[in-house]
Amino acid sequence: MEKTDTNKLIQSMRNKRAALEEAGVNCYANDFKAADTAAKCLHDVDGAIEKGTNFSLAGRVVALRSFGKAAFARLRDYTGEIQVYIKKDRITQDQFLVFKKLDVGDFIGIRGRLFRTKTNEPTIEVDFLELLTKALRPLPEKWHGLRDKEMRHRKRYLDLIMNADVREVFRTRARVLGYIRAFLNERGFMEVETPMMHSLVSGANARPFVTHHNALNIDLYLRIAPELFLKRLVVGGFDRVFELNRNFRNEGISRKHNPEFTMLEFYMAYATYEDLMALTEDMLSGLVRQVHGKYEIRYMGQAIDFTPPFERLPYEEGLKKYARVPDRAFHELPAAVNAALEREVPAQDVATVLLRDMKGPQDTARFEKDPAALVGLANDIAKGLDALGQRTHALGVLHTVFEAYVEDKLQNPTFVVDYPVWVSPLARRKESDPALVDRFEFFIAGSEIANAFSELNDPDDQRERFKAQAMAKSGGDEEAMDFDEDYIEALEYGMPPTAGEGIGIDRLLMLLTDNENIREVILFPLLRPVG
Repeated sequence: MEKTDTNKLIQSMRNKRAALEEAGVNCYANDFKAADTAAKCLHDVDGAIEKGTNFSLAGRVVALRSFGKAAFARLRDYTGEIQVYIKKDRITQDQFLVFKKLDVGDFIGIRGRLFRTKTNEPTIEVDFLELLTKALRPLPEKWHGLRDKEMRHRKRYLDLIMNADVREVFRTRARVLGYIRAFLNERGFMEVETPMMHSLVSGANARPFVTHHNALNIDLYLRIAPELFLKRLVVGGFDRVFELNRNFRNEGISRKHNPEFTMLEFYMAYATYEDLMALTEDMLSGLVRQVHGKYEIRYMGQAIDFTPPFERLPYEEGLKKYARVPDRAFHELPAAVNAALEREVPAQDVATVLLRDMKGPQDTARFEKDPAALVGLANDIAKGLDALGQRTHALGVLHTVFEAYVEDKLQNPTFVVDYPVWVSPLARRKESDPALVDRFEFFIAGSEIANAFSELNDPDDQRERFKAQAMAKSGGDEEAMDFDEDYIEALEYGMPPTAGEGIGIDRLLMLLTDNENIREVILFPLLRPVG
């Protein structure tokens, strides 16, 4: 619609409001009580017609066909739409004046009885009409609609008015959140709320948003994860807790990333990551069946089967299967570096891993021009390491290969188990292999949906891992965690054996609603300001 045409329509709508107000009509009335809904009216149409049931409902006019002294309109409320028939000789003169000034977009309250038109459509014949809100801007054209994605996300209210499929996405979102809460409540979990503003960066590896508290004159960080606070509650005696809330990470925006996003985190005492695999399998297979009525869904044209049990894939087996990484690379640091470079992992990414434990900022960009120097560096570092140290560092390097070659191959629900300790600063080491941890990440359609592990509850081990994170931060790693001394002290009071998990709700919703972009499942995604 051209801007000049829109301006003419806006002026016409304002003129109608002025005429109604001059006639003494309240264009923003608040005294109508709707006893019924569109869904209720349509529940038993023939029975209501036979009984002559009188209905009262309110909603937005979304279509209007006027014939002078009569009109058909479609009225929409939160339960659906119903057709209404307005005729001059069925309403008062004052109500007819309102009818003549109606526009698509206005809100009205009506009363009347049901009948069927010649085309058999259930319709309410109006015998009372009241204007509740006079709209002053025209809705987008019916046939052209609201198609521009940027405009849809920026003006979500118009998107919801015009697009029924978008409204259904967010109804699904509400059902999913309700299901998850009920599922955890039934299993003895208690919902809690922990701080959104933290004095330290903790709980995950990510860059934070920084804010400032004026009264205390201190900088604070919007939380990147609630993990360490939730585990403090386990120390305090709440054996099963969960939080369903927002996290904030100061990172790039992509189809899978929004700087603020919804996470479910839950912690279960006297459990292991294997227990959480079983619980996750039960939760998500049941959720899919609840939403779709079956275990199989379609996502971006691909079938995804949630029929339990889900696949369990050991981390190293994934690297062997999808990236053909040789056995030697899992135990020898130089071989791991060679494997990464041969698979075209950027030399700077490999260098970042190798130099993580070095003091002070490191120039990793220089290796882009001389990747072969990385092998020499790896040989030098390996000389100072024992077998466990070499394996630990090698697995850290191979994680760059895993992210590039393995993750996007995991289409059906897959638990990748036994991650390297190098990328798991808060997880419990495997007793059978201390270079690995008792952890899984859960993938569907190439995206990480969940992350879980048996929690580290040895305060001395946790202290050393925090030190490694602090060293990485001093070396320029902006995603490394701070050293949280209070959390160490909490662990020294004793935390029972515990397993914890985080599930990305927005990514899960992308799958369940067949949307490729995270902005489609967040009501108000972050956008660059206009102007």
